[in-house]
Amino acid sequence: MPQPRQPFLHDLVTVFAAPTQVLSARDGAIDATAATGGTGPSAEGVLHADVRVLSRATVTVDGLPGEHIATRVSGREATFTWLLRHVGAGRGASPDPQVRLDRVRRVQPATIEERYELSSVLDVPVTVEVEVTLAADLAGVEGIKVGEPSVPRPFPVDPTGEGLVWGDDTSTATLSAPGAELSLTPGRTGATVRWRVTVPASGRAVVSWTLLLQDAGAAVVAAPPAPSIAYETLAPDADRRLRPWLERSLADLESLRMARPDATDDVFFAAGAPWYLTLFGRDSIWAARMLLPLDLGPARGTLRALAALQGTRTDDELAEQPGKIMHELRRSAFAMGTMSLPPLYYGTIDATPLWVCLLHDAWRAGLPEVEVAELLPHLERALSWLTTSFDADGDGFGEYLDVTGHGLANQGWKDSADSVRFADGTVAVGPVALCEVQGYAYEAATSGADLLDAYGRPGAERLRDWAGQLASRFRESFWCGTGEGRYPALALDGDKRRVDSLTSNIGHLLGTGLLDAEEERLVAERVASAALDSGLGLRTMAATDGGYSPLSYHCGSVWPHDTAIVVAGLVRAGLAGYADGLVEGLLRASVAFEARLPELWSGEGEPVPYPASCRPQAWSAAAAVVVARALAEGQPLLSRG
Repeated sequence: MPQPRQPFLHDLVTVFAAPTQVLSARDGAIDATAATGGTGPSAEGVLHADVRVLSRATVTVDGLPGEHIATRVSGREATFTWLLRHVGAGRGASPDPQVRLDRVRRVQPATIEERYELSSVLDVPVTVEVEVTLAADLAGVEGIKVGEPSVPRPFPVDPTGEGLVWGDDTSTATLSAPGAELSLTPGRTGATVRWRVTVPASGRAVVSWTLLLQDAGAAVVAAPPAPSIAYETLAPDADRRLRPWLERSLADLESLRMARPDATDDVFFAAGAPWYLTLFGRDSIWAARMLLPLDLGPARGTLRALAALQGTRTDDELAEQPGKIMHELRRSAFAMGTMSLPPLYYGTIDATPLWVCLLHDAWRAGLPEVEVAELLPHLERALSWLTTSFDADGDGFGEYLDVTGHGLANQGWKDSADSVRFADGTVAVGPVALCEVQGYAYEAATSGADLLDAYGRPGAERLRDWAGQLASRFRESFWCGTGEGRYPALALDGDKRRVDSLTSNIGHLLGTGLLDAEEERLVAERVASAALDSGLGLRTMAATDGGYSPLSYHCGSVWPHDTAIVVAGLVRAGLAGYADGLVEGLLRASVAFEARLPELWSGEGEPVPYPASCRPQAWSAAAAVVVARALAEGQPLLSRG
């Protein structure tokens, strides 16, 4: 029997306002049973708080779906235009379309509205039957992600008047359809919403339905409304491609704003739609860091939200340790194949030092002193973790190893099971010490020391000594090659061998302080080389390596946030000239992907999508700010002053 496969996303239209999202086909139809690229069930549906509350919403007019000709998406609204050539056929001599349907979808947190706008140029009225067929499988996002078949649930109660209610123990959906006749199909697994509509001569008629959603089991909720983020200080006209990219990216980031139910003022960016619409330590931190030139709010909220969940005990099942910053937060356990993660999971090696770096950068950017002071106990606990548990085997480097057998095998940002490979393509065996993580740790130690000094706390010199020793060990242990051909290894494996593939990870070292000026120049030469620069962003692995695969998740694809981090690092290191090709590549990608950059794409240098890529993704959207800052000022985005 064929195994379920992850559904493709690249051709779907996503309209969302976290925690609510609608994924549909290009023509606007929603049908979770529709095959996507031969992969089996689709990801289409209305999802709220990681539950698919509608798995089907298809429309016919007089029994036929019409012919789709256009799709337009703007913010939280999409319009799908169909021609209805079967309506009014034979009336009039014109060969041109006479009747059309515009399906207008609007999404707000916990609310979906669909309007069906029928317009006619016929010189007589025309009466039609508009029918919407609904189904609800109440599938969890983890089942959708692995391609489990969609099985509609029976609607529990009959329609009442113009409304219908369904749900489960925690989720409730209430549909209202003014003027419609509602009925259930035999077996109650489908519902029909039907209007009899007369379109006036040369006129229009509109019918609509609204879906209101409630969920008592959500781990994260919509953030309170906030003003739009202003971006004119970034000189958005520095390149003609920049303004539309910035506008779309910031609009998506506004829709990704979320909070925990018990702390709605601590707003963070959810990682991305549709799979990661929740708090992710690493992703939320990076997105907030990238937005610092425009808005301190995401940094403040992210720091506080993560501090509230900071580890307090040692628990291998959760990968929790005292002082450690969490990886992800879900409403329930998340399973894929042999992997099974608890609802609150700490399996990340880099979120803790990155949290320290974000606090430092927010402080330098003007976070009020009293707010920084409130976070100092969490800072001290994070720094304690950094100088103790970070180094699991006592070799002086930070490494990770999943001891449960069902957690994340890799716990850096490249967290797929096969992402850490030698130059010949062999997969490394852990414990793994990633190169960029040592850079984050160095920066966290020195930045943390600055904060401790500024607030009269002890321990700063001990941290600086620790960082200096880390830099010396790194210089001795990580570098590969000789002379001008030298570069840092991707990692050390469990036997302390250099994992000698050439990867984008080395670019994350730039500007952290771990490397000296000559070492930074050598890294800059590498990230700007044709082996890593695809012309459409930075490859995750060099095209010359044995493990290179342009459509792999982490071994040759392009991730825009990864490219942006390296661009920012080059600017910080005073090597901005090496970033020109990477900046141009992201600008080209912004046009190719219609100003909404996906999570990743192929590393072959053409805009070939990675078909299961999330879109939008918070740190992909935030990459626009990095590029804008580089073009506008050439100043460091992530300050170390």
